[in-house]
Amino acid sequence: MMRAFVIAAALVLSAAPVAAQPASLGAALRSGQVGERFDGYMGYVVPSVSPEVRRQVSAVNLQRRSLYLQLASRRQVNAQLVGIATGCELIAHLSAGQAYMLGDNVWHRVVAGQAPPSPNYCR
Repeated sequence: MMRAFVIAAALVLSAAPVAAQPASLGAALRSGQVGERFDGYMGYVVPSVSPEVRRQVSAVNLQRRSLYLQLASRRQVNAQLVGIATGCELIAHLSAGQAYMLGDNVWHRVVAGQAPPSPNYCR
């Protein structure tokens, strides 16, 4: 049951393609300067991202937190679980070269022709 509403959350979060995001955030995602984290939030892969990208990442994360809290409240579950489950879906849809962080807190990049790994907690 949780999987169904988390998939809905992931679809909402990924409905806006990179092209529809602000140009600087889309470029930072494509270049791997920022990436998707296992907890459903975006993070900084490199410390030297521009202040504009930092503002955009913060705005995205605030919107996600609000969505996770709303979904968790409706389903009477923990918002952290909603974020983690959504993170699994978001990471699964990344393109080659894009960055992601699993529970090991290490940034990885999607290799062309390979899907990002799917940890046990994502199944």
